[in-house]
Amino acid sequence: MNLRLTKKVIFSSLLCINFIQPGKSEVLSKTYKRNLNIALNKSLVVKQKPSNFLFNDVYHSIPLKKNLELPLSDLRINQQELVIQSDKQSEINNILYAEGNVSVSYRGKLLKADNLIYDKFNKKIVAQGNVALIIGSQLFKVSQLEYSFINGKGYLLDVKGSINTSTLIDDLSSNFSSSDFKKIESLFELKKKKVIYTPSKVDYWLFSTDKITIDGEKWKSKKAIFSNDLLESKQVKLAINSLEVYPRNEKLRFKSSLNYLIFEEKVSIPFWLGDRAFDFNNSQIDNRWNLGYDNLDKDGYFIGRKFNSIDLDDNFILDLEPQFLIQRSLKGYTKSFVREDESITSEKVKRNASFEDYFALKSQIKGRINKWDLEIDKNINSFDFDKFSDAFRFKTKLVKEINFLDSKWEKNFYGIFRERIWNGSLGEAEIYSGYGSKLQKKNTWVVNGIKKTEILSLGLANIRAEALKTTNLVTNLKGNLFYSLDQKFQVSVQEPENKSIDISYRYIPEPITKGLSLNSRIEVSYSFYENGDHQEYLGLGMGPELILGNFKNKTFDYTRLSLFPFYKLKSGESVFKFDQIYDKFTLDLALDQQLYGPFIIKSSGTLNLTNNSDDYGEFIDSKISLNWKKRSYEFGIFYQPHNQSGGISFGLFGFK
Repeated sequence: MNLRLTKKVIFSSLLCINFIQPGKSEVLSKTYKRNLNIALNKSLVVKQKPSNFLFNDVYHSIPLKKNLELPLSDLRINQQELVIQSDKQSEINNILYAEGNVSVSYRGKLLKADNLIYDKFNKKIVAQGNVALIIGSQLFKVSQLEYSFINGKGYLLDVKGSINTSTLIDDLSSNFSSSDFKKIESLFELKKKKVIYTPSKVDYWLFSTDKITIDGEKWKSKKAIFSNDLLESKQVKLAINSLEVYPRNEKLRFKSSLNYLIFEEKVSIPFWLGDRAFDFNNSQIDNRWNLGYDNLDKDGYFIGRKFNSIDLDDNFILDLEPQFLIQRSLKGYTKSFVREDESITSEKVKRNASFEDYFALKSQIKGRINKWDLEIDKNINSFDFDKFSDAFRFKTKLVKEINFLDSKWEKNFYGIFRERIWNGSLGEAEIYSGYGSKLQKKNTWVVNGIKKTEILSLGLANIRAEALKTTNLVTNLKGNLFYSLDQKFQVSVQEPENKSIDISYRYIPEPITKGLSLNSRIEVSYSFYENGDHQEYLGLGMGPELILGNFKNKTFDYTRLSLFPFYKLKSGESVFKFDQIYDKFTLDLALDQQLYGPFIIKSSGTLNLTNNSDDYGEFIDSKISLNWKKRSYEFGIFYQPHNQSGGISFGLFGFK
């Protein structure tokens, strides 16, 4: 989509005839006789020249005799025509009147209303009574629509709508398809009786506002309500205040003041949208305020606030989040750094904290270079210049999806500086710097009720990191080949009758698949290093997963227990500490238990069962969280003991 078309996106989505300009046209005078049973009405067809969409300044008089309805098949044959249909049509003093079942269609965009008036001299359109705009999967209902094509201003009253963000841009630029008119009637019901969960994404939104003002390229609304729950909007809503929507660089930008996340019509939590290309498909709400816990790099609790996104140029934006390190400032000292002038792999010591140590900065640059996605992440955990080299962390990646060997692969180039890796019972390991490339594909499919997930990757990198047996930094070229196959076998499983849910599902976004299943995994990895060392292993694991309950009653109506022992047959050694295979035998445990209503406790961990390990019988990786889980959202507080970090999680569930 070019820039000129993008700048018309907003008008196309709400005004399906927004390109109307003075020009030539002709009135449909031909009577269609293919189906004599079709109801009689009036039809006006305005044909488009090859380069523009045009109305004639002087209309022919519309005949008052009844014509047969224009078949929809003929509309799809000539996609360059604007078609106006209604029970009555007339023209007085260059003003076109259409009354009763008014339908205006053009290139897959449909406007329906009880009455429509078009002032040809002033280039002004007014639609009233049960006004609906249908653009592919997008639906807007309004009580009144008014727009001037001369000054580009107008308004819509009492707006309610349904948006499919995954197809929004395509719908705005599409032509008719064979299914466009077949699905129109089903779109008129905004709230659904049954919906289906869409994992990891929110494509469909309900929204409402009292008034949308159109001013040039901008939509404006004092207050707009968005909800991801298509069954009702009481569980969670987004109240967006002083909303402005406008195009920039082939994206829709959103600007607002202070907004609120409203739970159960009772609790409101403020959040900021700012001025950004907001991703409605993201299942996470990007809150301006961030409260977190990181004991290793930030000495405990911290609070951060994100600035408005900064446009660096047409393709790149910069996000900044200054942070105040609460616990470090209260204690007056830090244990996140090594002694001055010592190696970064040395043991961290207690040091006095200066005023500059109380502040941190997280930043991200995102954009596109041709068809590549670029992301640059930086973290500064102190502004004390004496600690700056130890406080700075950096990571960048360049990613593109490619076709290779008749499959879709992800091609990845990356660079890192000061990345912290947790390697089981070996603990924290440091990668000082590195750059490399990886080619990876992931496939998921089902065969005879067995769900299979396959991952294959090949990588090559030049790395400087902490050595395996000393704290010195060593540099080596590393190559790696990795393959894994996960399978889920159903032993005694009760599948739900269908995947849809209704309003009776208060706590979960999809029906529970109950019963006993068996999870298995096969892993093969081979790593080689520039100095001639190599490391390889074959990993085998299998364990049960038991799910009980429906999560519909108030107490103890859902339990999930998973046990997964995993053993690695290993040979060779790594040059580095961060990727050394040390824990040969582990047991992954997970327990999720509903307590009362939406409260659910989730716990998971990896138990070390390697006989010769100093951490035998201890958890080398763990996480525990207490969540408030509802059909349309989930809120949780979590803590990870192994790396002494924690925070708050929140996610929205999507439906269709």
